[in-house]
Formats: sequence, structure tokens, C-alpha cells
Amino acid sequence: MWQVYLKELTELLRDKKTMFFVILLPILVFPVLFGIMGLVVANVAKNAEAEEHRYVIINAEKAPELAEALFYHKNFKKVESDLTDPEALKQAIRDNKFDLAIIIADDFSADVANLAQSQWTVIYNMSSQLDMIDKYFNQLLRDYSKKLQLAKLESLGVSADKVDALLQPVKLEKVNTAESRENLGEKIGGFVAYILIPLCLVGCSYPAVDIGAGEKERGTLETLLICPISRTSIVLGKFLTVLTTGLASALITVTSFGGWGYVIGSLMSVDIVAKTMSTLGVADLLLILMMLLPLSAIFAALLLSLSIYARSFKEAQNYIGPLSMIVFMPLIVALMPGVELTWAMAMLPIANVALAIKELIKGTMDIAMLLVIFGSTVVIAGAMLAFCVSWFQKEKVLFR
Repeated sequence: MWQVYLKELTELLRDKKTMFFVILLPILVFPVLFGIMGLVVANVAKNAEAEEHRYVIINAEKAPELAEALFYHKNFKKVESDLTDPEALKQAIRDNKFDLAIIIADDFSADVANLAQSQWTVIYNMSSQLDMIDKYFNQLLRDYSKKLQLAKLESLGVSADKVDALLQPVKLEKVNTAESRENLGEKIGGFVAYILIPLCLVGCSYPAVDIGAGEKERGTLETLLICPISRTSIVLGKFLTVLTTGLASALITVTSFGGWGYVIGSLMSVDIVAKTMSTLGVADLLLILMMLLPLSAIFAALLLSLSIYARSFKEAQNYIGPLSMIVFMPLIVALMPGVELTWAMAMLPIANVALAIKELIKGTMDIAMLLVIFGSTVVIAGAMLAFCVSWFQKEKVLFR
């Protein structure tokens, strides 16, 4: 077994592709991926905040103060239009003639004696996730409404210092019991697991395909089978080789995550990020690595089984695509809002590891649940390895 292991490992170390997938990819993926994501998000948000929105306003003379505030706002540009019908205004917005239409009700009056509620209409495209039109216009409308409220209440004999107490008798002060690390961990923990786990799969993929289907194509599998060594020892040696590359990828990935996390945290001006990354200690990183170990063993056994079954290198690669989708589905479940690590979720393979990594980053992991997840993953890894060993014993699988 150990001779097969050393032979396969030596051959893989001579392959530049293996060095790239196992070593360079985990080291480079974090700064490149996070850097690109950060630049894209920052650029999109900056452009959205600076974008100028064209608007038309109907019956502007009834609310001159609001019309003036809109006119001088840096994010709004007034355009002229003869349209007044809501349907026609909607079509004009679809045709990109302007971005916003404000229809002030005909019965509206800013007179303090008028105590009737007026309904206005605002028309714009609400499909954007960064809805800056709603943000800016609502702020202007709140300021204008507050002036009207103050004027009308003063006309009723309510002094300015009593307005807040009248409109909002009870004011809440919200105190967050969650620490800064827990807040940030809730936001980024799922994405970290979404990156770590696929990288472990990638670390196992190429070596598994090469020492299974690759040996079939090169014609070296028959030579290995006639050697005075049991098939169980052969498949265990191959499994250990794939597991080694997967674990190396996991170790390098976790180390890269920790190293780049500290670097990014120290360079960022946001104190919460820096504090969170500084509180994520060596023990947390070791626990994350511990969760990745049996998961890498599952990937190694499963990929090696598929590679042994495949007739060629290309066929083995075709099997990896659907397998990757199967791996990503539980990760997507773990990323969904409101999904928390419970005893029921702790029994769901892959998703439980992703949620455990998220809880470890948040610093709220239950040790008992962590041990259960680790134990269940080890059991699945053992079952997959037993299947792989029995799979390798079948002639119809080896010589398809």
C-alpha cells in the first residue's frame, strides 16, 4: 500500500498541473477573488450613488418647496414632458425618456388649514437592487412632510418642542447583544465555506482522474495489477494519494484564508473587519481544517470511484461536472437567508460542514454539535472508502 502511495505521489509531484491545482490555486484564489469582488461591489455602489436620475413632476406648483428641493438635488435632473396620464408616463419610462415620474394629487394643498390626507403617485423602475431613486426621493419627501407636520401642528397650538412627543410617544433604543465578530461572521461565513469546500473538491479532482482513468489510458493499470500486491492495497494507496492532495489543498486553503484575512483586516479602515479577523485565532482555523479533513476523504473516495469506473480521462472529467453540481446544492442551501445550524441541519452532508464553518467564524459554535457533525462526516467517509475498495475488486469496472 505504501509503495503504491509513494509511487503515485511522486508522479503527481512531477506534474505541473497538480502543483497548480493543489498549491497555487488556494494561495491565489483568496486575494484575487476577494479583491475583484470588493472592487466590483465598491464600483457598482459608487456609480449608483453618483448616478443622475431624470424626472418629471406633475402639479409642481402645488408643492413648490418639494419641487425646488428636487431641482437642486445633485442626483436628480428635471426634464420637460407634456404627459400626465400614468400609463403614458409608465411607457415613457420603459422607453428611457426619463427615470422617475411624480404625480402630485390635484386636491393637495400645503395650507396649514388643510388636514386631509393626500395620495401622490411615484412611477419608476423598481427592479434594481440598489434602489437609489427610492432612497433619495423618500428622504426629500420625509423632510418635506416633516415641515408640513410642524406647520400644521403649530397652527393647532402644539409647540415645536412637543411635536416629536406627539408624533412618536415611545422612542426605542436598540441594543445589539451580538458582538462585531458575530455580525460580520453572519455576513461572510457562508461565503467562506462556499469557497473552501469547492477548493477541496478541486484539490482531489485532478489527481483522482489521473491515477484512475489516466492509468487506463496509459496502459499502466494492467502492469500494476499483476504486481504481487493485493487490490485492496492498490486502491488504498491510490486513495491516500488523492486524500493527501485534498488535505494539502485544504491546509493551504485554510492557511491562505487566515493569512490573507489578517492582511486584509489590518489594511482595511473598518475597525469591525480588523477586529473580527484578529479574533479569529489559530484554534478556530484548526477547527475549520478539522471539519475539512473527513469531507476531503469523502471527495477522494467518491472521485476515485468515478475515475476507476470511467473508460478514459475525458469520460472521468465528464462525471465531475454533475458531481460538482451535487456538491454546490447543499452549499447554496447553507447560504440561504434564515438557514441556521440545528440538529436537523447537522445531519445534512456538506451543508452541515458549511454551516459549522460559518458558526466557527462567528464564534458561536456548539462543541457538542461540532463533534456530531465531525463524527457523521467520518462515518460517511468510511462508507465511501469501503465502497471504493469493493468497486475496485470488480473486473467489469476495471476493464469496461
